[in-house]
Amino acid sequence: MLSLIALDKTLPGTPPRVLLHALDLDIAAGEYVAVIGESGSGKSTLLNVVAALDRPDAGSVRFDGVEVSALDDDAATVWRRTRVGFVFQAFHVLPWLSLRDNVALPLALAGVSLRERRERALAQLATVGLAIRADDSPTQLSGGELQRVAIARALVHQPRLLLADEPTGNLDADNAERIAALLRDAVKSGAACGLLVTHSAAVASTADRVLRLGRDGRLHPADTHVDA
Repeated sequence: MLSLIALDKTLPGTPPRVLLHALDLDIAAGEYVAVIGESGSGKSTLLNVVAALDRPDAGSVRFDGVEVSALDDDAATVWRRTRVGFVFQAFHVLPWLSLRDNVALPLALAGVSLRERRERALAQLATVGLAIRADDSPTQLSGGELQRVAIARALVHQPRLLLADEPTGNLDADNAERIAALLRDAVKSGAACGLLVTHSAAVASTADRVLRLGRDGRLHPADTHVDA
């Protein structure tokens, strides 16, 4: 369903820093893959390239028959809106919208009716334990609560491709376990495919496969019991 073929990505500098090199990865429908690695190894860059938020220097990204890496900016934006759920490390929750409207945003962009998107957003907030806060402003939330809002927003439109960048980094152990299970269930129940970046061995262990992004810019099998 997702194929990464010979991806290269290098950051300019003296010397240039190679993040991805001849990187290959195939993820099947219903498969959930975790990537670990040292800080600065290129894990977030990998997700950005998969989501067409960044362009590879070479190689290609193909998803469900679409060569994503060849899309222009407008086409890539439409593709992300309809196919991708992305949990960003920085949340990107909009402070001028209520929690419900933040979560409903992907549905609004897809043209879903106001009544349906409000109902679906409330139901998704319930899955992360925040339904009672639906009308609150994001400015009233803690970092962990904002992270849960971002996860609800990423899942509300039932994406075919789920990308998550440290989705439990600001959560306590109980909420981290709950969210890890929620992300896995979203992939499995929707026959989607998921790619997760994490430093947590416990979260990585919920994936079907765990890979390490090495200093050589490639993915290698990893021990799920060792933190990156």
